[in-house]
Amino acid sequence: MKVLPLLAAAAVLTAPRWLPGRVVDLRVRVFQLVNGDRVVTLPNAEHGPEVFERVYADPAVNGRSRGAGLSDLFWYWLSPGPEVHQEHLEDGPRYDEVARATRRILAGSSAALAEAAARATAAALDALPADRTSLVRLRDLMMPVWAEFFYELVFRSPCPRRARELIVEHADDVVTSLKCTGLRHPRRRARLTRYLRARVEAGDVPHELPPSLSTAERVHYLQGTFFNTAVVQMSEASAHLLLAIAQHPDVRRRLTADPDDDRYLGHVMDETMRLYPLFGIAHRITTGEVRLDDRTVLPTGSVVCFSYPDYHATGYDRPDEFDPDRWERLSLREAHHIPFGVAANRPCPAWRLAPLALRAATREVLRRFRLESTASHTRSIPHRAPCLLVPHDAPPRPGRLRALRAFVRLRDRWEDVTRSVVQLVLGTAMVLDARRLRLAGRYFDAQDTAAAPPAGRCPVVHS
Repeated sequence: MKVLPLLAAAAVLTAPRWLPGRVVDLRVRVFQLVNGDRVVTLPNAEHGPEVFERVYADPAVNGRSRGAGLSDLFWYWLSPGPEVHQEHLEDGPRYDEVARATRRILAGSSAALAEAAARATAAALDALPADRTSLVRLRDLMMPVWAEFFYELVFRSPCPRRARELIVEHADDVVTSLKCTGLRHPRRRARLTRYLRARVEAGDVPHELPPSLSTAERVHYLQGTFFNTAVVQMSEASAHLLLAIAQHPDVRRRLTADPDDDRYLGHVMDETMRLYPLFGIAHRITTGEVRLDDRTVLPTGSVVCFSYPDYHATGYDRPDEFDPDRWERLSLREAHHIPFGVAANRPCPAWRLAPLALRAATREVLRRFRLESTASHTRSIPHRAPCLLVPHDAPPRPGRLRALRAFVRLRDRWEDVTRSVVQLVLGTAMVLDARRLRLAGRYFDAQDTAAAPPAGRCPVVHS
């Protein structure tokens, strides 16, 4: 009779080792079952990286949202305004117009962009004590940095504290729901929408916004492109890069010894983005037939998912190892490395800006602190990257530092257990809610209805 309590106790005590992985597998199966799309994921056992590259660049793989049940889920997470989000606009004049506006706003000299990133980072770090170790979540630390950075790009003026708070509140809500660690809060997001609408209506945006968009659509375009995706992705990229440095002492020491070694810092960034790409899966809908091989042809309307982690793991020695020095021997052009997408299928518009700004922000952090972390490091970093920041000039306290490292390790392992269960419950609830609302499906249904001729009449065809 004593065996069962002992087994139960053993299961509880060892939960950090076995439970999170099993819950993640169950969550993936729930998502696949509920979404219902017939999905082809590349690369896979039959179709390797060469097929991934060819299909990703195929002009018929250019559908963004129309016709995929998976789109309802992404629109749900990215609302408000997913219909004018640059990533989800269908190809055509409207997308071209929006893309041109984004490129204009992101333009600037390399020196000015780097200086703005360093200045915003310094302002965030000034709030930390300079004489003792701080335990922070790196994503939380860096999100105000990028909120301020992109605000200044959009408005060409310093970011007020209230605006920064609204942007961070909004971006954090989006990424928290995306990772299924919390539900989305539309009212919280709407506060930023109201702020941006007032600024747009007052003529405070010194850029030419897409002329075909209404005022509401322009507001949603700015909110989705710059204060959602840009802030979230740069915060995630910073967290990955700084966490990787914190967990590899040799890398950290080399960067600290020569912070101006641009080449080596570039290698560290390339390796971080290879091992922890910001995009896990990019889904596209085929607008024509696409051939996978001599026997397999994807029909029009197929959903193709491109797995960045799987692609980035092909063609490398020891692909699971963090090794920045591998880039001394490899060419970025020839390696399986697409952190900003592929040129033939809408690469990230920040492909030039992001490395410049990341370098400047990272140097500012390393100039002040030594980074250490015993937390896990996964591509999704749902724990927001716990890390110790040790000021270079702080008096040494090795005993306290050992205790903090042990605390971070223990807390992370047990948080992973509870968080995995929360992600399963909340993720399933949001998938079901997104399926009920059908945000993308209803939008395209309404477009098709508006474009259809009145009943009983034939459309006029001009020769």
